[in-house]
Amino acid sequence: MQIPGLALEFVALPAPVPVWHARVSFAQWQMAASAVRDAGGRLLALWAGPMSPEATLCAAYATREGAFWLSLPLTQQDGRWVYPDLATVFPCAARMQRAAADLSGVVALGAQDTRAWLNHGAWPVDHFPLQQDPDTLPLLAAGELVDYPFVHVDGDGVHEIPVGPVHAGIIEPGHFRFSVVGEKVLRLEQRLGYTHKGTELRMTQLAPLDAYRLAGRVSGDSTVAYAWAYCMALESATQTTVPERAAWLRALMLERERVANHLGDLGALGNDAAFSFGLAQFSRLREDWLRAANTVFGHRLMMDCIVPGGVRSDIDLGPRELLLQQCDAVEKEVRTLHTIYEAHAGLQDRFMTTGRVLPELAAQLCLTGLAGRASSQSWDLRCDQPWLPYGDMAVVMATQHNGDVAARVAVRFDEIFESLRLIRRLLVEMPIGDLRCPVLLPQQPTRGAGWVEGWRGELFVALELGGAGQQQRILRCHLHDPSTQNWPVLEHAIMGNIVPDFPLINKSFNLSYSGQDL
Repeated sequence: MQIPGLALEFVALPAPVPVWHARVSFAQWQMAASAVRDAGGRLLALWAGPMSPEATLCAAYATREGAFWLSLPLTQQDGRWVYPDLATVFPCAARMQRAAADLSGVVALGAQDTRAWLNHGAWPVDHFPLQQDPDTLPLLAAGELVDYPFVHVDGDGVHEIPVGPVHAGIIEPGHFRFSVVGEKVLRLEQRLGYTHKGTELRMTQLAPLDAYRLAGRVSGDSTVAYAWAYCMALESATQTTVPERAAWLRALMLERERVANHLGDLGALGNDAAFSFGLAQFSRLREDWLRAANTVFGHRLMMDCIVPGGVRSDIDLGPRELLLQQCDAVEKEVRTLHTIYEAHAGLQDRFMTTGRVLPELAAQLCLTGLAGRASSQSWDLRCDQPWLPYGDMAVVMATQHNGDVAARVAVRFDEIFESLRLIRRLLVEMPIGDLRCPVLLPQQPTRGAGWVEGWRGELFVALELGGAGQQQRILRCHLHDPSTQNWPVLEHAIMGNIVPDFPLINKSFNLSYSGQDL
């Protein structure tokens, strides 16, 4: 495979989805980004690679053919590792570059926004956690706390409304600074990073065969997707092919995770529009769904059920019938609730045209996942790059074109019905076979990639191993959440709307704080 206009030596990684790796020069870095954009591709992730013995910066691009992972050897300028800015090509790169600067000390030349992103004063500004040897990392004194330089909007009648970082309820922390006239929002600026907990540094301290447990805790509502993406990356690096039955069981859990989250969101969206009946009904359905998962898989969220080489446990005929009966019962009730939501004038008045993201803007900002599909961005790995068992499932992609809250609600309903269909097929047609195979660590440094369509969007895991055999260690593991791309789009979605609509618009995206606060 090639990126148009560039002569690069790509190496295919042995993953279930098509991923290629190549090294690029300083001059080719921006050229590759522009070529991908011009061909209709997207920036998937950007991160600093291992900082020793050779500092690198990495980017992954999503195209219709697959994912391209590019590594750029960095050069030093005035004692700093530098590389060309990508935010002029892909605006969503800005926050990824700021995170890489905080963690690894790499600097994007020409970048307009160089404010700290993850460092809230937890470590000194001249300390870069991922540059250190994790075995000799000293205890850090707290850095100097400084005011974050929000962008101010001036004008007659303009005032600011600060919200957070602590919110009502049990949601994670994030600060939102609204610039408004009356109740009309002129600008929203987000300040995240409050849930940073050193996940990517901690990954380098864990054995490759054990790190799947931490991966599954990056964002708890996506524990299945993250565990699968990490295990896929490890299995890619070790050239391991999981048993067919294990792959089907993984897909079963992934689709159940998708349904659980959509049920919860549809109830919350009803509640944010003052329709508490919807919250009560969908909360009841979600609770029953999670209890069934606990009965069958031993955990409500199915945490730690996906392991390197396969899955932890099997399901027999009794649990299979339980899950099949639940699919029928849930589908019947969700179809009734769908009719109620569609016919409720008050709901539709709040949903329609609210928080609209036009398809052109969605494409420019690389909006992905269910939010992207609600704005005509027809990307779904289960359809575009169907890996085992999705190649036999003929997944129907749910898309909408209006890009408003109503469209994001419609996508959720469609995806529930499609996931229920998939779950039935997975349960009825699941092949007989082993649940797990050995994962043998290689005798040389290697890399692997995992790419999975979670309920929120596509997760990407880039894994680099060093050492030999049982002495293998994780040199770098980057876990990328689709929320990283989508959070900036939320700032655009609220503009021109009124302040009371923000909870509704925010919930219609339902992005992860901890997933991008690595």
